[in-house]
Parts: sequence; C-alpha cells; structure tokens
Amino acid sequence: MDLRLTGKKVLITGASQGIGAGLAKAFAEEGCELVLTARNVEKLAALKAEIVDEMPERSVTLMPLDLTEPGAAERLADAAGDVDVLVNNAGVIPSGSLFDIDEAKWRAGWELKVFGYINLCRLYYPRMKAAGGGVIINNIGNGGEVTDPRYIAGAVGNASLMHFTRALGGSSLDDKIRVVGVNPGPVNTDRIYNMLKKRAKDVFGDENRYGELETTYPLGRPAHVHEVTDLIVFLASYRAGYITGTIMTVDGGIASRRSII
Repeated sequence: MDLRLTGKKVLITGASQGIGAGLAKAFAEEGCELVLTARNVEKLAALKAEIVDEMPERSVTLMPLDLTEPGAAERLADAAGDVDVLVNNAGVIPSGSLFDIDEAKWRAGWELKVFGYINLCRLYYPRMKAAGGGVIINNIGNGGEVTDPRYIAGAVGNASLMHFTRALGGSSLDDKIRVVGVNPGPVNTDRIYNMLKKRAKDVFGDENRYGELETTYPLGRPAHVHEVTDLIVFLASYRAGYITGTIMTVDGGIASRRSII
C-alpha cells in the first residue's frame, strides 16, 4: 500500500526511545524527512546514526531540548519550520495513587505531556492552516479510558488530552487539518516493565514477579511497538484523509473489558 508520505516533513517529540524511536524509523522507511526532538542528546544521536546507516539518503534533523522550559516550544517551532505532520509523543506522567503523587510531581508530568501537546498544537495549527493543511497526531494512552486509581495523574491527564483532541479535531477539516489521537495500552518498552515491577512490588512485595502481571494482558504480552507505530504512520497518510477528531485505541481490548459483575 502506497501511503504517499515520501518527502513529507514529520516532527516527532519524545523521539529518543520507545514509541518515539519506533515512529522515527517507521516514517523514515516511508521516505519522510524527519525532525526529532527529545531531552536525551546521546540517544537522539544514536537513533539518527542507525537511521542514516540503513537509509543514507534520509534527512534527519535533531533538536535536543526540554519542552518544559519557558519558550522551548516556540524555539522548536521556529527552528523546525513548517511541517506536514506533527506527532506529539513526549511525556511520561508518573504512576501512583492520589496520595503517592504530590503536587510537584503531578504538575511536572502534566507540564511536559498535557501542556506540551496543547502548546505545540497552538503553535502549529495556524502554520498548517496557512500552508494549506497538515496532520497532528497526539499519542495519548488508554489510561484516559481505563481510569485506574493507581495511575490517577495519568488517567486524568490522558482523558484531558482525549477531549482536547476531539475538540480541536472536530472542525479542523474546515482548515484542511486532521487532528487524531492514539491510545496505546501496554507497549513493549522499558516504561511498561518499570511500571510492572513497581506494581508487582505493591501487589506481591517482590518486583521480580512482574511476569505474573504481564501474563494477564491480552495474548499474554504487551503490544509490539510496530503495532502502534504502523497505525500512527497510516493515520498520517492521505489514506486516512477522512479521519479526524477521534481516538484510536490499541490495547488488545483492555479498555473494553468492563463487566457488571
């Protein structure tokens, strides 16, 4: 299937690892020009080297920065210039109950992910409108649907981003812009195993028993990274041209496993 993404300029935040790194490789394989940002300079440089080694003709621009710093989003947008696709992916909201996450940790998690996504949308929406269109994809997380009290800061933050995405994307096609959200569940990255170990310590008193929790997932495993990134790349393409203002959930059905019993 030809996604017609060759030559498109894609900005990916949080691109140094996990889903972000997977997205960089996936968009590169489709012939896109990449602008990658994250805080970890070394990981970004290693990712670029890997991509260029496999695809020497690919353009990969690195912009290491901390999006929580005042003016960082503006500096990024000015340096990156216009893009065809913006993928908001940066940010980790800490897990824990209301009484585990103090105000400082709660605000710090939201500053990067919730307000980081909103700020870049505010900056890039007018640019895309002036350029004749574009795509914004917010990688959010199924915590906004599951609403686990042991992930309360993330549940509330992700739910906010879900409604933000729907609100912005509901009429964005009037401006030839599509705004879509993706809600991954557990994904095979370091982050999910760190969370599993923390939960295993809480439940069993032994973080090494995290595998017992992993087997409760659909198919007994988290999602593979490509099962998320392939969807995002498709959503960025012209083949998804009538999809906006909605959320795609990739969690093996976890958010739908509700019961009256």
